[in-house]
This record gives sequence, C-alpha cells and structure tokens, in this order.
Amino acid sequence: MLSTKYNPSEIEDKWYQYWMDQGFFHSEPSDKEPYTIVMPPPNVTGVLHMGHMLNNTIQDVLVRKARMEGKEACWVPGTDHASIATEAKVVAMLRERGIKKSDLTREEFLKYAWEWKEKYGGIILDQLKKLGASCDWERTRFTMDPPLSEAVLDVFIDLHKKGYIYRGVRMVNWDPAGKTALSDDEVIHKDVQSKLYHIRYQIEGTNDFLTIATVRPETIMADSAICVNPTDERYKHLKGKRAIIPLIDRSIPIIEDDYVSIDFGTGCLKVTPAHDMNDYELGRKHNLEVIDILNDDGTLNEKAKIFIGEDRFVARKKIAKALEEKGYLAKTEDYNSNVGFSERTDAVIEPRLSLQWFLKMDVITKPALKNVMDDTIRLIPAKFKNTYRHWMENVRDWCISRQLWWGQRIPAWYDEQGNVYVAKTLEEAQALSGKTVLRQDEDVLDTWFSSWLWPISVFDPSIFSDTSNNGNNDVNYYYPTNDLVTAPEILFFWVARMIIAGYEYRGAMPFKNVYLTGIVRDKLGRKMSKSLGNSPDPLDLIANFGADAVRTGMLFSSAAGNDLLYDEKLLIRGAAFTTKIWNAFRLLQGWEVSEKEAPAENKIAITWFESNFNQSLFEIEDCFSKFRISEALELTERLVKEDFCNWYLEMIKPEYEKPIDRFTYDATILFFEPLLKIIHPFMPFISEELWHKIATRQAPDCLIVSKWPTAGAVDKTLGDEAALAFKAITEIRNIRSAKGLSPKERIKLVVRNGENAPVRSFWAVIKKLAGIEEISFTQEPVANASAFVVKSTEFFIPLEGKIDAGKERESILKDLEYQRGFIESVNKKLENEKFMSSAPAKVVELERKKKADAEAKIKSLEESLSRL
Repeated sequence: MLSTKYNPSEIEDKWYQYWMDQGFFHSEPSDKEPYTIVMPPPNVTGVLHMGHMLNNTIQDVLVRKARMEGKEACWVPGTDHASIATEAKVVAMLRERGIKKSDLTREEFLKYAWEWKEKYGGIILDQLKKLGASCDWERTRFTMDPPLSEAVLDVFIDLHKKGYIYRGVRMVNWDPAGKTALSDDEVIHKDVQSKLYHIRYQIEGTNDFLTIATVRPETIMADSAICVNPTDERYKHLKGKRAIIPLIDRSIPIIEDDYVSIDFGTGCLKVTPAHDMNDYELGRKHNLEVIDILNDDGTLNEKAKIFIGEDRFVARKKIAKALEEKGYLAKTEDYNSNVGFSERTDAVIEPRLSLQWFLKMDVITKPALKNVMDDTIRLIPAKFKNTYRHWMENVRDWCISRQLWWGQRIPAWYDEQGNVYVAKTLEEAQALSGKTVLRQDEDVLDTWFSSWLWPISVFDPSIFSDTSNNGNNDVNYYYPTNDLVTAPEILFFWVARMIIAGYEYRGAMPFKNVYLTGIVRDKLGRKMSKSLGNSPDPLDLIANFGADAVRTGMLFSSAAGNDLLYDEKLLIRGAAFTTKIWNAFRLLQGWEVSEKEAPAENKIAITWFESNFNQSLFEIEDCFSKFRISEALELTERLVKEDFCNWYLEMIKPEYEKPIDRFTYDATILFFEPLLKIIHPFMPFISEELWHKIATRQAPDCLIVSKWPTAGAVDKTLGDEAALAFKAITEIRNIRSAKGLSPKERIKLVVRNGENAPVRSFWAVIKKLAGIEEISFTQEPVANASAFVVKSTEFFIPLEGKIDAGKERESILKDLEYQRGFIESVNKKLENEKFMSSAPAKVVELERKKKADAEAKIKSLEESLSRL
C-alpha cells in the first residue's frame, strides 16, 4: 500500500539515479527521428537561480515528451567559460590568498583559473539534476574544451581569410572593472539620477564666458573644442575664437556644426573625442586632438594634469568643488541620465579609443535576417521578430577581442615591425612570416565568439571536417537542432549570432524554433536576484515542496515571452496537484474488486471519460505545437483533477466498504496509465513512481520511455451531455447547501419536459452524485419547489415541509433583481453600435447567449415565485 502522504524526498533521488543507470538520457544516432535541444550553457561561475529553473524545466518537458514519442531525444548540457565573470572570480580568489594577478605570468594565472573551474564550474549542472533535467550527461561540453577551442580558432582564421575580421583603432565600450572592451550588446543601459553641472569657460583674450552643461565635469581636461550651431545668433560673434578650459588653462577652438541643438541646454557643447562616442565622430570630422585622460581602471592619468591617480567618480566631486571655489561653476541641477553599465561587472562603461579586433557584420548577417523574417526559424512569441529585425538591420561591427587571459587566445602573431600574421600555431605563423621571432596577441576572444558555434561544435568541434567520411555522423544526424529555449535578453548576444554561424558554417539554420521565456519577477515586479535579496534558493524550494511541485508551480504562470510573477502559492498549487494524483491512486488501491455486473452509471462514466481524454489530448497536443506549455499544463491539471478525480472517480466509486466490479476497475487502471504518461513530462518523479506501483515492472518497461498516448475518437454529443449533467449536479448540491439539507438526505427530482433532455444518458449519474432517490417527469411546473434551468430544461426539487417559504421568497426576489440587472448590462452592449460593429462575431454571440440564459433563468425564478 502507498503511504498516506506523498513524500518527494523518498523517490526523487531514487528514480533519477535509476534513469541514469539505465542510460535513458543518452542518445546515439539511429534510424529514429532525431529530436535535439542544446542547453544554453550557464556560466561556470553560476549557481541555480529561478530563471534557470524555468528555462530548464521547459526544456525537460519538451525532451521528455519527444522521448516518449519515440524520437531519438538528445539534450546536450554544458557550461560557458564566461571570460569576464570567471576572471573576476579567480582574481578575487587569488586576492584572498594574498596573490596579485599582476605578479603572475599568464601561464601561472591560467593554472589557478583551471583549478577554480574544476572546483566550482560544474556546480550548476549537478543542481539541475535535482530538478529532474534528463540531459545526456555523457555529452556534457565546456566552451573551452580543447576541441571546442580549436573550432573557435579555426573559425577566426577562416573569417580573417574571408576579410570579415579586421584589426583597428575604434571607439569601444570599456569596462574599467574588468579592464576589457565590450561589445554594444554587453552594455546595459539604466536611468540614473545625476547632476548637471553648468561650467563657465572664459573666451580667450576677453572677460566674457560661455556656459556649458555637462554631467561629466571630470572629463573637461580632455576637451578638444567647444561646438555651437552655425545658425545660433547668440554665438555668431565667437566664430574663429578660442576658449580656456577651467582649472588647467588650456586653450581650445570654438567650432561650428549643426550637430549641436540650439534648443538643448545652453546651445554649447564641450567636445571630448576620447570619452564620448558622438564626440569622437565630431572630432574626426573637424580633425580635433584626441586626449585620453583615463587609465584602464578608470583613474585619471598624467594627461589630466590634475587629480592624477584619482578614481573618475572621486575626481568628479573634487573637480566640481574646485570649479565652485574658483567661480567656474554657475550652478548644478538634478538630472536623469541614461548610463551604460557592464553586463558582467556592473561597472559604469567608459567610451574609449582602443586597438581591437572586429567582425564585419553587414554581409554575414543577411541569411540570419531573411530566415527569421520568413519564419524558416520561428521566434516564439512572434512579437520579438520586429525587435530582431531592427537589431539586424542596424547591426554594428562586433568587437570580438577582450583584454583578459581566461578564454581562447587570439591566433595572431606580430613581428618586431608590428606586422600581423593570423595562424593557429607559432610554427604556422613563422612559416607565413619567414621570421622566427614573433609574439602572440595578448587578448582573448569574446566569450560569445565561442558560444555562437555551440549547436555545431557540441556535435562536431572540427567544424570544417568532412563528417561524411570521418566516422563522426553526430552533426549530420542531430543538426539542425529542433528547439532552443532561452531568455529574450540574449536574443542578440547569442541567438542571432548562432543563426549567423549556422548559415555560414553549415548552410542551414541551427534550430527550428526559438522559445523565448519571460523573466521571473517578484510580487513587486522586480527581477529576481540575490543582490536584491528577493530570490529564494531553488534547492530549498525543491527540498520543501519537491521537484515536481516546483516544476509545475513555475510553469503555471509562464506563457512564452511573458514575465512570471513568482508567488509561493504557485508551488503550493503544484504540491496540491501531486497530492491529488497520489490520493487518487491510493483510492484505487484501496478498492476490493468483485466479478459483479457494472452498474449503468459506471458504463456511461467509462464511455464518457475515454472520449473526454481523447478530446483533452487533442487540445494538449495543440498547445504543445504552439509552444503554449503553460496552457498544456493547465489542461493536464484540469483533466486529472477535475475530470478524472472530481467527476469520473466519483461516478464509479462504490458505496462504503463495498467492492467495485472488475470491468470498471480494469478500465480505470487503463485510464490511469495514459494519464501518468501525459503527466510525466511535467512531473516525472511521481508519475514514474506510480507507474511502477500499478504493476511490477523492470527496465526498459519504464514510464520515461513508454509510448506517448494517441488520441482516439471523440463523442462530442456525449461530452455536451456530461457537461450539462455536471452543471445539474452542481446546481442540486448548491440548493442542498443553500437550504441546509444534509448531503445524506435523499431527495426527489422532477424534470419538466425532460424525457428527451440533453442529459438523458446521465440520469443514473445524476441520481448517484446528487443524492436523488427518484427522478420523475412532468409537463407542468411544480409547486413549493426550488427550480433551476439547464439548457432550457427545468429541474425542480420539491421542498414542501423542508424550507421556510418566506425566506425562499426573499431569496428568489434577490436573485431576480440580480438577473434583471445583468440583462440590462448585456443589453447596453448589444444596443451599442460601436460595440456591435467592432467586436468579433464570437464575442457578440457570447453576449447574446448570456442574455438568453439570463432570460431563461428569470422565467424559471418568476414561476418559482408564483408557485410559492
């Protein structure tokens, strides 16, 4: 017998290990249809958070269903080396040991980095096992595995040969904390409350001043000019003149350009080409001097002349104070500015001129744009197509070099004259150059430059090999993959780039569907994060509620692309669902079986549920095809909790301590098995446990690899009858409750014109579930009875001697008032020309149906009133 209470801790580890031991997660190319998912590789610095929980639950649901459908299901897990984040972790570890990175050689530092990775890098994958993730762990990959790193270098060399990759000095996003360049996509813009400083610049040779507003007074020492609009009458007299930078007394020209808006601020712009993207372009146009006053860590250098060595934000305060003391600060005011932050370190970004490697994006992106726009690759939800198109049509060249040691080192070599030779090894570079003394580029490649190859390299790291002849058929079999499940915020970081690489190196899309999940937020709408302290520990949730409850709780409110407002009530709902399933099987297990004849209500219940199951399965499959995973779960919960537990089991349940007939019992067990199958992708642990409780089974006869059910015939007429019968039963139960009648008290039911009522197949069911001792039919209204209408059929419950007539009259009058008010509100809609002309036909029809139902209800109430 089952224990009285479902205890997840007793079964989850047991079944996960069993699945692993049996090799159910592992996949090899076969004659089956492949179904492939590659896991978005979490950073090796990461631990399981709520976003991972949602994302990986959805992936597991999809892959478990595909496995049961008989496909060769392959879910490839792995981790990303995360150059910036991991290097920061290693530097922090070394600091705790009293070691500075600057005191180490590159080789010594990398030794520590690999030590850190081996100790911490696999934590998140182990945590995913607690969630039930059925990944092919034998295929686990790491973006810096030697074969995958080889692929990255091969692609760099290939793209360089094609002319896509080049090296040049350009304005880049600089992360002073990570001390590295970033691509535009790695910059997160936030609204920040700042100060706007109005600074007075003296006109050279006069006692006059220009006032210029800036949020960055610490950069005035890098000014190369002051710019005004040539049509601005206020400054016509300054043409050809110069101004003096406050505090350092350096003279700069006053220039004219229509880039400056007359209406913005004072109409004067300080031009700082080294520290602003737009100023840089303006400086190039006017051939201005570029003065970089910042070190790579964001401190002021010697070119600043003042406050040398101070952090930029400390310098801002000191310069503002010095300007005020010397009379150069006209005023300050509060100002809301949009500031760029590093996506990895959260440091404020500095625009900076730097010599970097870039990938040209104008031509290589064209197939990736076309094939998303024509839905060869589907973005789900489709609302992201416009965002994707805008990014791809306005894409900038990708800065792919990073000033770090952890990552794939750029395969470029330099001679003493600075000539560059792109080659994988020193020997190849020496052969190209004809020189023996060469030094390799110190930079590594952007992490995304490795992960954009992920759907290819996890199956064939050689990238360029002839896979048809080298015995490695994995990439030919598994590529393109089927579904990618990821977050919208990396649509451009990663998804778009994988599509670009897929068409460049396989001539085909990397995946067919991109399911974009929402962000998990708290009740206040804030993104969950450990820094805010608003995110629970997922492992604690699994320990407290069980993995199945957490999985379903996360999915209940997670429509594709829509944010999930996390509430622990969702997990409680998930736990209640597991309890319902457990108790349903306990009920079945407790029944004694006899060979007696099945009663009529059982036969109709069996026929109805079979049809209802088929209808529900059609609807569930439709949701899966549209990636409405949350809706598929809702339908599954309704089928199990409402249809099976609350209706079907109640219909067939024998009287207390009496046996159930063999026919009904066997049919019910046959229903329970396919129910477990459709439950399994969502709730793998409890479903596998009960699968083995139904019968003694051994591998491979396990639920995880059982055959997904196929929908059969649907009897719509019977389904409609059942819905009406259930409504009648509910009405009778409500009347019992309202009139204070005991559920055990047998009552009579009279049906007006009911011999052919649309519930005729369910009279026996109504009698059993509503506690009816006798059903009779009449052509006339019944006096002293409580009445209700179901689909134009009137039902009466004679209550003479059972109720207070005065109270009943009062209750009917109150109900009549409500129904008449309801009809009035519906009529207002139906009489509104704007509503009638703009509302969809289905909506109008629904309103008309509401009116007809209310009118029937009013008629029945009025007749009941007259009878009283």
